[in-house]
Amino acid sequence: MAPPPSPDVPYLPPHRMARALEEARAADKTSPEYQRLSWDCLAKSINGLINRVNAANIKHVLPELFAENLIRGQGLLCKSLMKSQVASPSFTPVYAAVVAVVNTKFPAIGELLLHRVVFATVQSLKDLKSNKNIASACLEFVAHLVNQKVAHEVLAFELVLLLLEVPTNESVELACGFLKACGGTLTDASSSGVTFVFDRLRGILHEGGGLDARAQVLIEGLFGVRKDGFGAGVPESLDLVEEGEQITHELTLDDALETRMGLDVFQAVAGEAFAEQEAAYGQVRAEILGSSSEDDDSDSDGDGDSDDDEDGDDDDGKQAYQRVDAGSQQVITDETGTDLVNLRRTIYLTIMSALDFEEAGHKLLKIPNLRGQEAELVQMVIECCSQEKTFIKYYALLGERFCKLNRAYMDAFADSFVQQYTTVHRLETNKLRNVAKLFAHLLATDGLPWAVLGVIRLTEEDTTSSSRIFIKILFQELVEIMGLKELNARLQDETCAEWFAGLFPKDSAKNMRFSINFFTSIGLGGLTDAMREYLKELPRILEAARKEEGTGGDRRRHSGSGSDSSSDSSSDSSSSSSDDSSSGSDSSYDSSSSDDSADSRGGKRKRI
Repeated sequence: MAPPPSPDVPYLPPHRMARALEEARAADKTSPEYQRLSWDCLAKSINGLINRVNAANIKHVLPELFAENLIRGQGLLCKSLMKSQVASPSFTPVYAAVVAVVNTKFPAIGELLLHRVVFATVQSLKDLKSNKNIASACLEFVAHLVNQKVAHEVLAFELVLLLLEVPTNESVELACGFLKACGGTLTDASSSGVTFVFDRLRGILHEGGGLDARAQVLIEGLFGVRKDGFGAGVPESLDLVEEGEQITHELTLDDALETRMGLDVFQAVAGEAFAEQEAAYGQVRAEILGSSSEDDDSDSDGDGDSDDDEDGDDDDGKQAYQRVDAGSQQVITDETGTDLVNLRRTIYLTIMSALDFEEAGHKLLKIPNLRGQEAELVQMVIECCSQEKTFIKYYALLGERFCKLNRAYMDAFADSFVQQYTTVHRLETNKLRNVAKLFAHLLATDGLPWAVLGVIRLTEEDTTSSSRIFIKILFQELVEIMGLKELNARLQDETCAEWFAGLFPKDSAKNMRFSINFFTSIGLGGLTDAMREYLKELPRILEAARKEEGTGGDRRRHSGSGSDSSSDSSSDSSSSSSDDSSSGSDSSYDSSSSDDSADSRGGKRKRI
């Protein structure tokens, strides 16, 4: 049993404390004197509960802990946990389990404790010889918080590499102890990262570097522990939080650490605000413990727990709360988006921790509640790919696997293509390149329908510099994967012509020239051979169409009866105006077709 931490308030016997509290309550329940006594009772109760908790009674102590106003006493709780853990490191797994359960209900408390523990760890490592015991206790606390998924594994790797950056006897000893405590969790999260750390340890062992025999024996023993599999990171009796309810704080050593030590000190508040805070926590207490008859005015004096909570753990209390809501026909809707955030976090960690795309796909399909959230998985794959410094084919293979697995993922990727192209101007160049190469792979492997290219209209007015870069990288990657001949055959397929009408517009000579010049400038002029032929024949096609229209007009004039000279003169003026307009339009084409157009105009005038 961990010894109780030194009290921060003067000791009063329980009967005197209760009498003083009743007197202050009778005088004025919102007075500073009553608030001070309530604060002292809260600190005493939290210290007593943390001092009393162990692996056997943790399920009974947690409801009593939630009965206290933890929002008001969050600083007291963090302080009590850290003091008790330093005084008795053997109880660290128990304290980490308490933090994990509290973190599911009050994530701000878990984050505050993690900030304080990391701050204490960094400060103790600055003078390791003098603060070795404190550093060892803090590192062990961080290790078990990583095991409980309260802290992210990135923090653990950063601490290990910091210890091994300049290896000494003390730092190597602490690193070995830290890895023994959380090595199993780190291996499950990122086996490649653990391999890198052990390569560093192997190098230290071979180099020597002034280490004594004890440090070398510790490193050799750690390799043996790794070979045996490290063992369970969390004991079964302390595994109290379901995987879907875990909230992981992605804190790193580069982040600003906010210890907020002012929360440990009593501060009186206005009477109305104090009453509102107590009433608000009364509602939170009722939700957590499942007691609808909880008195909102109850105080944190340690003896106000109801009999219904004495033999129930946190999960039982939550089930009771759900039964009360079901009996009253209330529907609870999560408007905070917590479930979505947890799902995205789970998807991200699974993608980043897998060795290859097959393992990642297998693990992602096992995520509960993934059905109906295909768009979220697709969005996370695209986000992870865009964040890399260079394009990694791992994400493209993972996306291809899901597209061919289920049509819902293919549709989600198609929708994402449209969204990414319409908002491509918001992406940095590196992210734009990675996203374009990802979609190019999906198109080349038929994981993505080619109909999505219908969203692209390659004209000067409809594109921006960003969208043109996106199209350039997309098609250059397609040529690299498929080859120019195969890609050209796909683009010239008559059954899919409407999909590529925007890429190769034929509505005007200006747009045709822009498309031809664009593909030629990026080294893919071979894709525009058909357009070049069409552009070369365009003047003759237009002239033939005008002749046909003119012939039809002559027939109408000769077939009509009673036409006079005025109608003849009007037809002459209209034909001359059409000649003028045709000459104006012909001048816009290139010089290669000027002779043909001139002959046709001459023939027209001679016939008239």
